[in-house]
Amino acid sequence: MGRAWMVRHDGRRAALAFLIVSLLMTLVTPLHAQDPVQGAGQARPLTLVALGDSLTAGYGLPAAAAFPVQLEAALRARGHAVTIANAGVSGDTATGGLDRVDWSVPDGTDGVILELGANDMLRGTDPAVTEKALGGIIARLKARGIPVMLAGMRAAPNLGPDYGRRFDALYPRLAERDGLVLYPFFLDGVAGDRSLTLPDGLHPTKDGVARIVAGILPSVETFLARLRKGA
Repeated sequence: MGRAWMVRHDGRRAALAFLIVSLLMTLVTPLHAQDPVQGAGQARPLTLVALGDSLTAGYGLPAAAAFPVQLEAALRARGHAVTIANAGVSGDTATGGLDRVDWSVPDGTDGVILELGANDMLRGTDPAVTEKALGGIIARLKARGIPVMLAGMRAAPNLGPDYGRRFDALYPRLAERDGLVLYPFFLDGVAGDRSLTLPDGLHPTKDGVARIVAGILPSVETFLARLRKGA
């Protein structure tokens, strides 16, 4: 009698445990279904590298506020399965980027967002030198089968109209020559706005980076669509 009661009691406990697990599964499954990245057609995650200078590195900001981190978060919120590595080096020039591109962009990278040239401009470097170096970076990545999106820069007015015309023209020319997605001016909406820059008047604040991300996001999504199409 006692043994039979124990069997019936254990059976009831097992049935109750099964019901609890089943209930939890019905509650958890909808949460996963609402995950924008999980719902993106189960696409293979893309790995990007942001190759740039202090504007990419996040000069003067916490690591979590840097451009690659904020951009990745914005893309994931829109359902894109993507990770973005920060390969920004403060003070770097286009020539410096060319010197380090091979080890800054690892094998297996799906695409590169190239943001260089601001320091060339601030130093008054001949735009032909900058264009040659950026073209070299693009060529090296192309040889490795890694597509590039180009983030442009514009010359400061104090450098004069002739320099400005030559410098500003190099980014559209490179993009047209190589068929790249181009975001014409990385600091669009931020340059000249002291509420969105650090005290130096050059580097964006956390909110300034957020403004950059909002502006560049459609171009990056176009770039991602190209990567998906070519995959």
